[in-house]
Amino acid sequence: MTRISDLPTPTLIVDRQKFDGNVAKMAAVRPGRTLRPHIKAHKSTALAAQLAAVGHTAFTCATPREVIGMAHAGLGTDLLLANETVDPTRLRAMAQLLDTSSSNTTRITVAIDSETTATLAAECGIKDVLIDVNVGMPRCGVSPERASELAAFAVSLGVNVRGVMGYEGHLMAVANRDEQRTKVRSAMELLVKCFDEVRAQSGDDCTIISAGGTGTFDLYDPSDPVLARVNEVQAGSYALMDSHYGALELPFVQALYVVGIVISVSDSWAVIDVGLKSLGMDHGNPTIAGASVWFCSDEHITFSMKDGQPLPYVGDRVLVQPAHVDPTIALHETMHIVDQIETGEKGISGTVIDAWPVNLRHW
Repeated sequence: MTRISDLPTPTLIVDRQKFDGNVAKMAAVRPGRTLRPHIKAHKSTALAAQLAAVGHTAFTCATPREVIGMAHAGLGTDLLLANETVDPTRLRAMAQLLDTSSSNTTRITVAIDSETTATLAAECGIKDVLIDVNVGMPRCGVSPERASELAAFAVSLGVNVRGVMGYEGHLMAVANRDEQRTKVRSAMELLVKCFDEVRAQSGDDCTIISAGGTGTFDLYDPSDPVLARVNEVQAGSYALMDSHYGALELPFVQALYVVGIVISVSDSWAVIDVGLKSLGMDHGNPTIAGASVWFCSDEHITFSMKDGQPLPYVGDRVLVQPAHVDPTIALHETMHIVDQIETGEKGISGTVIDAWPVNLRHW
């Protein structure tokens, strides 16, 4: 029997009970294919299989590697690459998975936002696309007024346009829910209008309006004439969580931690072996319960304790809550699944019951 205390550090652990609770909470609001879980959050086919088991069988991917890995794992019945790709080698590698035999159930859809991305997809053998629309976040996406024109161009190339997607990522962390709801609705008004125009160019298989994420998963009010038309949400972080999303009023709890071990203690601070090379830092410093994180180095976190609590001893294990789960997981090879993580006077305890490889890392 392997316990948390047996694991080399730094390493990832996942509380299975909390993970299951997060998955159940999401499935209650976005059941089945109304959720298209985002693989970029965890990059693990083993975790994806857990989501498929509760009915989420269509997935969002951020890289061709994720698409190809999911297909090879038997999880490819409906994969969306929600990112523009101009690499012919990778486009052809995805297209090669789409043979015409009756036993092949793989379906791959690629986001496009320009004539160039549409042309490359068609030339490399991609059959299905979504029109990626800019709904306010300055990243990828065609301008709304050009969406129908791009759809018509894709159709002229012989490509099937399945619908539209628009990521309102700039609204994920809006703290005031009323303000967030209003802004999300405005973004979705753009997307729904584009869908109607795109569908007029594309035919009956154009049915998808895809948007959202963990921060907005519950804002697509089924009674609202605009928001109700969003028929799939691309959330991913909800299953494991991080402190960035944890600061919002969401029903999901932290299930993933980086475990470190105390390697040095001074009069007023301690140091653990978790640092920049094991944490995604773009959302700020990580969190250690009851502690103040001073700074992170390549291999270290230096911290002190709050409210007069004693410093840990050399050799003690410490749970670190990352600020951004996606890039944190991408730095590790494995997530160790623990029946239940418990903390107390004797430190951190829990039995390792499984290991999920992070097998879709890199590109």
